[in-house]
Amino acid sequence: MSTDHTSQTLSVTSTAPTHPYLARELVDRATRADEHWARLARMQPVDQLVGAGRHMDHVNAAFLARAVADYGWPGVPLTGEEGARAAWRLALRADTRADIQRLASRLMHEAVDRGTASLRQWAHLYDRCLVNADLPQLYGTQYRLGPDGPQRQRVSNPVSDLDARRAAVGLPPAGLALRRLRDRLSADPSFHGATPAVLVDAA
Repeated sequence: MSTDHTSQTLSVTSTAPTHPYLARELVDRATRADEHWARLARMQPVDQLVGAGRHMDHVNAAFLARAVADYGWPGVPLTGEEGARAAWRLALRADTRADIQRLASRLMHEAVDRGTASLRQWAHLYDRCLVNADLPQLYGTQYRLGPDGPQRQRVSNPVSDLDARRAAVGLPPAGLALRRLRDRLSADPSFHGATPAVLVDAA
């Protein structure tokens, strides 16, 4: 899959989305999922609530699959920037539906080529697909929480090229991103023991 988009940015202007109802549904679903996982991160994990969150993500993945079947990837012209970001959030959390997650990554990459989706966001989703396939990630965007805080998950070789790969998709250097994430988590002590879902879009 090509990643030669160093200078690529969204080429669409901020106009009203052509499918505002879809945009609202995507935003509502992503917001509810964000709130659930954030609330869970601030308490001792409870199996029932973790299960409810995973079920929500599974249902949202199925909704996203229907949406892309009907409309293609929900890019900015279709759903606006908020709706496009929400679709990406749902795809990031579609861990129980690897088929949908991979499809979303492919369709989002095509939207990046058209200038209607964010390359930087796509890099997170592509990494998520790799990690869920037990493969090293390309851009180093995915973390897990260990005893010493967030740890970047396995990265593809050569690791020395990681910052160059990140720069090509508009991401900051890996060390800076990790420091920012640690600062973000330490600023809110209630995130101690946060579920992995909190970290899916960490840069």
